[in-house]
Amino acid sequence: MKNILYALTLLAFVSCSSDAPKDAESEETVDVVETAVEPQMAMYGEAVDEEGVQDVSTILAQLEGSDSVRTKVVGTIEKVCQVKGCWMSMRVNDEQSMHVSFKDYGFFVPKDIDGKETVIEGYAYIETMSVDDLKHYAEDEGKTVEEIDAITEPETNLSFVADGVIVKDYSVAEEATADEALAE
Repeated sequence: MKNILYALTLLAFVSCSSDAPKDAESEETVDVVETAVEPQMAMYGEAVDEEGVQDVSTILAQLEGSDSVRTKVVGTIEKVCQVKGCWMSMRVNDEQSMHVSFKDYGFFVPKDIDGKETVIEGYAYIETMSVDDLKHYAEDEGKTVEEIDAITEPETNLSFVADGVIVKDYSVAEEATADEALAE
């Protein structure tokens, strides 16, 4: 009861204040609440921050002269495994994308984050993918049987094993909503 009286008294005091903004149409006072809005992001795997991050377009230069490099890069997610979010690809430049998997298959990312900006930390390297792996990824991507059957040669690709991932402009609430929609 004491809390209700306190709230009513506070409301009456705020409503009677002459400095309170007024609604232009009704001349009633309007309470204004200012809040700082934090940019939304979701983190997967090990904790990652943005300190020292480089643009993904620098990754080939970072690899020059070595077979692998530990790095932290920011780029845009091109596509995500539609089976369970166990890999994604990231555009490096106009001609090349990078296959990103996750350390020890220890975490997955949401399947609806194509086009989102992301920060990844881990190891970049050049690898030769087997025909079986290429076909597996093509299935995960939802390619047709004809497209999958056309894969007959191994490919040398830029790859990345991420310890941790930050997906910018994305929240766990969005992820939950997407999961609920898929369950229906």
